[in-house]
This record gives sequence, C-alpha cells and structure tokens, in this order.
Amino acid sequence: MCRWQAYSGRPIRLEDLLFKAKHSLIDQSMSSRSAETPTNGDGFGLGWYGNREFPGLFRSIRPAWNDFNLRDLAAQIESPLFLAHVRATSLATVQETNCHPFRHGNWLFVHNGEVFEVEKIRRALVMEIAPELFPHLLGTTDSEVLFFLALTFGLEKDPLGALARMAGCVESIARAHGIPESLWMTLGVSDGKSLYAVRYASDGQAPTLYYSKAVEDLLVLGFAPENAARLGPEARMVVSEPIGKLTDAWVSVPQASALRLTDGQVELQPFRPVAPGARSVQPVS
Repeated sequence: MCRWQAYSGRPIRLEDLLFKAKHSLIDQSMSSRSAETPTNGDGFGLGWYGNREFPGLFRSIRPAWNDFNLRDLAAQIESPLFLAHVRATSLATVQETNCHPFRHGNWLFVHNGEVFEVEKIRRALVMEIAPELFPHLLGTTDSEVLFFLALTFGLEKDPLGALARMAGCVESIARAHGIPESLWMTLGVSDGKSLYAVRYASDGQAPTLYYSKAVEDLLVLGFAPENAARLGPEARMVVSEPIGKLTDAWVSVPQASALRLTDGQVELQPFRPVAPGARSVQPVS
C-alpha cells in the first residue's frame, strides 16, 4: 500500500510538513507503521496550488527520502493546498507516469489501495473512459484509471457523486468478471479550492485515513511555536497515517465515508457506490 498526505490552509513551506514534522510522510516512506508495506520506495509525487490557473507537479521514480531535488523544491515552495504521495507498487511498473498525483486541468488525484485482479478487467474499465479523455491516460496504474473514470462521470461538477459512480462502475464490471470484492481505496482529490477524500472498500476493510482536529496546534507535530501560530485555525491535514507524536490529534475517517474540506471546515457523509447510469449523488452542501 502507498501513503499520501494533503494540506489545506494558509500558505506553508512544503518542507515544514514533508521533512520537518515528526514521523512525516518522508519518514513514513522509509519506516511506515503499517505491517503490510513498511517501505514505500517506488517513487513519489507532489502536486501544489499557487498563483497559476493549474497546479504544479513534480514526480520521480527515486525513493522520496533520497531525492535532493525534492528537498530543494520543498524548501522553496509555499502553498495553501498540496497533495503528496509515496508509492509502493503492486503490479504496475516503476515509471514516472505511474507516480501520483495525477493531474488533469486544475484537478489533482492520489490513491492508496488497489483494484483487485485489475489485469482481468483493465480493458473493460478503460473502455468506459470518455473518448476525449483517453489521450491523456499516460501510465499503466489502476489508480490513473480510477481518476479518469471519475472525470468521465462528472468529477468537475459533482466530485463526490462522480467518485461514487466511478466506484459503482468498477464493482459492477468486476462482478461481471467473477470478482465479487474488487475495490480498496482511500482517495484524495482537489480542484485547488476544496479537498475531497474517500475511504471505501468492497469488503469494508479500506486502508486507514485520518484528518487533523486542528493543525493550528502544530506543536504536537514538532513545529516551532512561531510556525504553528502563523497557520491559523483553518489549517487542516488529511493523511494515510498520522504524523506527529500525539495520535489523539487525529480523527479516523470511518469506513465507507467521504469527506469535504473547505476553508478549514470538515464535512463527512456516507459513501456508497452507485451505478453510473443512476441519479447523481447530491454534492455536500
């Protein structure tokens, strides 16, 4: 399994969370607390929003802990919203186009999990992607296919509804191929204004996902007081695995749940896959 982290709040230098925080994502890439994949060394990626109309993107097949370009970029870039990902591959090859985040327009997407036996249904899944989006499919991962299915099913207008239709499409195609439980995922998706996250698995055992109670108290993450104070109460994080020293600073996202984070406000709702042709799930109000 992979690991990912997202931040939303006042602009922060990326190194403060990626490198300086206790048990940061970079530390997790070397020594995750997960027994399944304690090392995530098959590449990494970073997507951030700044003053351009589209997000920046940097990806590499090097281990995150051993890339000096990442360290230099993180020390220079400030952003009010970013997503970072460290990868532990299953079937897809180690190549740059398979590293997360995936980007399309102003959207970024990260994934932890898998489509079980995707080799049996990949062709059927790819055929569901809208023809106008297909030329932008560059890698070979199940994760990128999930992203382009979500775009096909209306991500730009109805993010959580599109993700529900994407999940419904995957599960229905898998069942038709004799795969009763096919989908394990935590997803992070953003348009630069809001951050959406989903924790869902066909068998009810999705990977872990947490959001911070209040990142204004970043002293628990090992921050200097002046850095914690400047972020303010609207700063929040969503992570695969808690960072910092105090686990009670984090709230576990329940199984089969979706989250929307906007201006520091976290809203949770149940997440249920729906058939792509069914009525759209209403966006969070």
